[in-house]
Amino acid sequence: MSTIKNGLLAGLKTSWTLSKIIFPITLLIVILQYTPVLPWVIDFVSPVMGIFGLRGDAAIPLVLGNALNLYAGIAGILSLELTVKEVFILAVMLSFSHNIFIETGVALKVGVKLWVVLLVRFGLAAISAIVINLVWSGGSDIAQYGMAPKVAEIPEGWMEIILLGFQKASFGVLQLALVVIPLMIVIQYLKDKQYLLKFSRKLAPFMKLLGIEQNASMTLVSGLVIGLAFGAGVMIQAVQDDGVSKKDATLVFIFLVACHAVIEDTLIFIPLGIPIWPLFLLRLGTAFVLTIVVATIWKRAEQTKRKEVLLHDN
Repeated sequence: MSTIKNGLLAGLKTSWTLSKIIFPITLLIVILQYTPVLPWVIDFVSPVMGIFGLRGDAAIPLVLGNALNLYAGIAGILSLELTVKEVFILAVMLSFSHNIFIETGVALKVGVKLWVVLLVRFGLAAISAIVINLVWSGGSDIAQYGMAPKVAEIPEGWMEIILLGFQKASFGVLQLALVVIPLMIVIQYLKDKQYLLKFSRKLAPFMKLLGIEQNASMTLVSGLVIGLAFGAGVMIQAVQDDGVSKKDATLVFIFLVACHAVIEDTLIFIPLGIPIWPLFLLRLGTAFVLTIVVATIWKRAEQTKRKEVLLHDN
């Protein structure tokens, strides 16, 4: 009973913490969709789309995906007639950079610096798109979508818009709680039975390769499997309970930015008619390389700083 009680309390506490991020942001974004702000952002971004091998209106799924989530981005793609190459580039960009407001809020809660999150997410999205555009000469056929976009009724008047915003924000919080609370109970059970400790030990070689301490393994696994938003509860709790350092939290998030919810976020692109194995391998490979490089640079910087301190003391 103590396991269920502790897990339930942790789940409720985490859900409340995350709801203070998710509710206001979702409400704001929904309202902005029905104002001139979102169209203005799309018009502002459109001229630079050519750098990424995309036409101007491809800014629509990029803005929707970053402001809302991957599903909104996919809905934006389905509303356009794009080539296979363009859809693949959009899929890669959105894999690295989506749901930017909520997931950045989660990162800040864990202790990762804002500039790190934004630089890595937008940087990976931009660089990957430019490289794919330059390297891939094929994919000129029009993409054949396997599903049709859902047609939603357009709200009339500000009261309906605000009500819609409250409904979506409330549903988002409820959806999160329904995932986080049972998950925290399961995690508490695994902790009490020492299963997490055993699992962490098996991950030790993998964590060492990434330059991350073993106590951050639960944070990494939860984000890798569940995602940054839904895995946030486990990650925040793991950082607090396991004493994960800011350095390790940052390295874990750098890895997860490139490769979180790797199964779900890859499979949802299947209906768009693009090859998903290259997308999966690109995300996984990027996550490994980037995290190892950052960890190596960080380690050398720490060693240099220690030497300077020693020389100063002598």
